[in-house]
Amino acid sequence: MIRRSKQYLKALIMRNIRPISRNGFVVLPSLFAIAVAAGLAVAPVSGPVLAADARDPVREPVVPADQSDESTSEAPTPDENSLDDSLPVAAGADAAASDLPEVPATGPREDAPPVAENVDLSEPVNPAEEPAAETVLESDEALQPDPAPTDPLADAVAEGLVNQPMVLLNTTVQVATAARLSWSPAQSFEGIAAPTPVLVVNGAKPGPTVCLTAAVHGDELNGIEIVRRVLYDLDPERLSGAVIGVPIVNLQGFRRGSRYLPDRRDLNRFFPGNPRGSSASRIAHSFFNEVITHCDVLVDLHTGSFHRTNLPQLRADLRNPQVANMTNKFGSTVVLHSTASSGTLRRAATDAGIPAVTLEAGEPLRVQDDAVDHGTRGIMTLLRELDMVGRMTFWGNREPVYYRSTWIRADQGGVLMSEVQLGQRVKRGDTLGTVTDPITNVQSDLVANYDGRVLGKALNQFVMPGFAAFRLGIEESDHPIIITPGDDSEPEVDEFAEEEEGSSYTQDAAPQSVDDRDHHED
Repeated sequence: MIRRSKQYLKALIMRNIRPISRNGFVVLPSLFAIAVAAGLAVAPVSGPVLAADARDPVREPVVPADQSDESTSEAPTPDENSLDDSLPVAAGADAAASDLPEVPATGPREDAPPVAENVDLSEPVNPAEEPAAETVLESDEALQPDPAPTDPLADAVAEGLVNQPMVLLNTTVQVATAARLSWSPAQSFEGIAAPTPVLVVNGAKPGPTVCLTAAVHGDELNGIEIVRRVLYDLDPERLSGAVIGVPIVNLQGFRRGSRYLPDRRDLNRFFPGNPRGSSASRIAHSFFNEVITHCDVLVDLHTGSFHRTNLPQLRADLRNPQVANMTNKFGSTVVLHSTASSGTLRRAATDAGIPAVTLEAGEPLRVQDDAVDHGTRGIMTLLRELDMVGRMTFWGNREPVYYRSTWIRADQGGVLMSEVQLGQRVKRGDTLGTVTDPITNVQSDLVANYDGRVLGKALNQFVMPGFAAFRLGIEESDHPIIITPGDDSEPEVDEFAEEEEGSSYTQDAAPQSVDDRDHHED
C-alpha cells in the first residue's frame, strides 16, 4: 500500500516538473518549480491521513536499492519516470492507517515454556523433599497427569531405610561415604589458624551420630590411635548412622608434647567456651559449637596425667539415666561414677543434652597397645549395641561399677616403688607400695584403707609428701545401677581423676579420705 502511494507521488511530480533538453544537455527546473511541486505533494487531501514511513533517517541509515537483499525481488525496475527510493517521502493517499498490521505486544507468549528456577547445583537436594513438577495443560480442559515414576531411594528415605547427607564444618558428606574434614579454631597462638583433622564416616542407613574426641590434652596419645583404628575400620556401606572422630583436639599442645595450650591453660576446663573469653575459652567455644553440637553420643578419650596410668575405665555421671544406659554398652569395661568438673567437655556435652562419657586408658606420652586395644573393642561394642554395625565382639564377664573411690597418698618424699598392678583387687591393710628417702634410707609403706580395686596409680618416680600415688575403687555393686537425684543411695560427689598443677583446687579433705576433691576430672 505504501509502495503504490510512493509511485503515485513520483508520477505526480514528474508530470509537473519536466527536465528541459537543450543541445544535448539536460537542464533541471528552477528551485521555484521544485518548491511548487513539493507544495502539491504535502497539500492536504480529502482522503484519510496515511501513516508516514516508520524508518528513522537519523538512527537508521538508508540502504541503497542495489545493496539490499530485497531490492531484486520487491523493488520495481527503475526508469526515467522513477526516483530513488532512499528519499523520505510521504505516503500515498490510498492507504489507510487501519490497514497497517498490528505489532504484537512484548512479553512471553502463552505457549512459551516455563522459566526454570535458579538453584545452586552444589547443594544436595533430599529426594524426599523435592517438589512435584507442575503439569502444564495444553488446553482449558483438565487433563489427568501421568502417574509419577517411583523413586526407590526417595521411598527408602521416607521410610527411614536410607541415611541422609550430613553437613558438618560447612561441608556436605554424602550418604555411604567417608571424608577428611578440618576444623580451624578462630584463635591461634601462632597468628595463623592451625587446621585440625576431623574424620567422618556417614553410613548408608540412618542411625545416631557418635563422636569420638582424643588429645584434648596434647600429651595423651592412646586416644589418637583408638580413633584411627575405629574410623578406618568402618565400612560406610554397612554403617547405620555416622561416626565423627577428632584424633587431636589440642593440636598445639600435641606438637609441643604438652598437656596444655601454649599459655598453660587446660583446654578441658573451658567448655562449652565463650566467644569473647580467654584464648582457651574461644577455642573451646569454636570446637563445641562447630563439632560437638552435631553429636548424639560423645566418647571423650583420655589417659592418666603427670606420670600416672589408668586401668581402662569409663567415667560417667550415673545419676543421668541416658548416661547410665550408655555405660552398659561398652562390654567388659570398669565404670566409675563421677560427676565431671565444670568446664570439662564431658560435663558441657551432658548439660547440652548429649550423653557423654570419658574413656580413660593408659598413661600419657606413650602409645600402649593393650590400652588401645581395649578402648577400640569397647567403642566397637558400643556401636554394635547401638545397632550401627553388625559385627560381634566377644568379651569376658561384666566388670563391676564403682560408685566411690579414694586416693592413697605418700606421707613423705622419696622414691616411689609400686607393688601392685592395675586392676588388682586388694584388701584393707594390704601394702600398695613404698616410698624411700634416698638420703636417710627411711622407708614408709602405702597401705590400702578400703577393700577395693586399683583403678589408677603413679609410675615409679620421685614424689613429694602428699603425692597421690594409688586410686582405689570401692566396690559396692556387681551390676550397674541407675541412680537418680534424691535417691537415698546416692554416693558422695567425686569430681577428681588425677592431680594436676596450675589449677584451682578446693581444700583437702581429711587425709586419705574417700572422694577428696583436690583432683579434677579427666
